[in-house]
Amino acid sequence: MWQQNKLTELFGTSLPIVQAPMAGAAGLELAVAVSEAGGLGSLACAPLDAGQLAQLLEAASQATSKPLNFNFFCHQPPGENKIQDQLWLDKQAPYFDELDLPAPTELSAGVIQPFDEARCEVLEVRPPAVVSFHFGLPSSELVARVKATGAKLISSATTVEEARELVARGCDAVIAQGFEAGGHRGMFLTDDPATQIGGISLIPRIIDAIDVPVIAAGGIADARTVTAALMLGAAGVQIGTAFLFTKEATISRIYRQQLLASNNISTALTNVFSGRPTRCLVNRMMQETGPVTNDAPAFPKGFAVTAPLRTHAEAKGCPDFSAHYCGQSAALAQPATAVEFMHDLVVGTNEHLNKMAALSLPLSGP
Repeated sequence: MWQQNKLTELFGTSLPIVQAPMAGAAGLELAVAVSEAGGLGSLACAPLDAGQLAQLLEAASQATSKPLNFNFFCHQPPGENKIQDQLWLDKQAPYFDELDLPAPTELSAGVIQPFDEARCEVLEVRPPAVVSFHFGLPSSELVARVKATGAKLISSATTVEEARELVARGCDAVIAQGFEAGGHRGMFLTDDPATQIGGISLIPRIIDAIDVPVIAAGGIADARTVTAALMLGAAGVQIGTAFLFTKEATISRIYRQQLLASNNISTALTNVFSGRPTRCLVNRMMQETGPVTNDAPAFPKGFAVTAPLRTHAEAKGCPDFSAHYCGQSAALAQPATAVEFMHDLVVGTNEHLNKMAALSLPLSGP
């Protein structure tokens, strides 16, 4: 019964499994494979301008008729703070000297931009089945325009207060992002990482607080953890890190090697790579500069520093400066194709639920 519920009805899928959008790591091939296997494949669109978004929507329509989720960021554009930016550049200068690289002279926001009217217009021409947001929601006007296309609207909550806010503003489902999750925290009503809690506490609290389907995210990497999320009352799950182990993931060789060794490498929350808290595999830069520091520039300016360092170091097989996003359950994942992984999730979850049902005993009478 878990395979068909309000969430699958909402999305038009046959399984309540969402592949997390992961920019640079999960492209169209992975998203299509997940959707064709019955789940909801997702595409990260924050780095795309309106023209690139239109091209991706066209390519997606040619690749599959199954539902897909297009994801956008809703962060506040960074303000100008030349003093803080220069302090951060000075702090990172020794790394550029070590690698014999020219250091950037300023911090730009780069290609990662919040959802705007131009991209909304593209969605209105060719609306996807699902539109999701991270770091809250865009303006009420843009939310109304997205919903008017018929697309279902979802976003991430890291607290009960955020979940209530998302539902009040029109979300059809809410992703409960536990502290275990890899990648950027979706927090938007607080900037204090200390407010973040684990999924085993967050999921049932959000379920009790809102009246739309809740999608569990964070620490879900195999059938056991899917089963646990369902037992907590989640209508479905969102999985990110485990999909990075699949053949279709578009990650670098060294990133894949680090994931395969994740049983021996810790993860931590850090803001040194982008300027916002994100869970990554611990490396030298995190240890020496953070992992969390008030000196970090406003998101997403941090990438202006870490991108050239990462590119140069990874070419030499060095992970010291790479934001290798990773959740706490990476060691539970195994290399596979996306279809094989989806199959194993379904078969394994069914087995675990059947075992639990077999162990259930009727309550004794008085």
